[in-house]
Amino acid sequence: MHRRRRTALLLTAAIATAAPLLTACGNDAHPGAAAVVGDQRITIAQLESRVGEVRDAQRAAVRDEAQYEQVVAGTGSLTRDTLHGMVLDRVLHRAARDAGVTVTRKEVQQMRAGLEQQAGGAQELRTVWLQQYGVPPERLDENLRLQLEAQKLAEHLGTDTGQPAFWKALSEASDRLNVDLNPRYGTWDVQKSGRVDAKTPWVREVTAAGPAQTA
Repeated sequence: MHRRRRTALLLTAAIATAAPLLTACGNDAHPGAAAVVGDQRITIAQLESRVGEVRDAQRAAVRDEAQYEQVVAGTGSLTRDTLHGMVLDRVLHRAARDAGVTVTRKEVQQMRAGLEQQAGGAQELRTVWLQQYGVPPERLDENLRLQLEAQKLAEHLGTDTGQPAFWKALSEASDRLNVDLNPRYGTWDVQKSGRVDAKTPWVREVTAAGPAQTA
């Protein structure tokens, strides 16, 4: 596989499963917000809508109700993982912007065409991105832009997306943005380089199996 595409795939997996060096205090200063990143609010309604997009795509891909329930059971942390991705998107975009890194529509189209060829077709690529990374079809181009932005930022820094220098740049961007996470979704722990669940056992995340409300 071409190095650029391999790097992008590795970053997608990292975004889906890892909690990078982001900082957040997490408080109730922003009611109705799942997170605040700089001057941008990610509202709970927006988060629920994004989760609903994934659930709708999963239901469309798995017609059997029992299989769908298994898929839902296997992605019980979808809401928190989705918020993680939404926050990281903004942090990465800030880091790339500060470094003067940009991505064109043509670059996204070229990357998608190459990945579709590798996957065996457009539908196959959409299926892989949904199953492995929780990215619904309507968010595919947006996600590929993120991959390219990360890859180009890493090249600008003279490193790779899996190296400490890259994640240090994201950590610095998150500091500038003053990322603030709603405690119901946990906090970012710099020392552990991971998301930590808030110690409030009476708060229970509810992930609906059906479509979420639209923001």
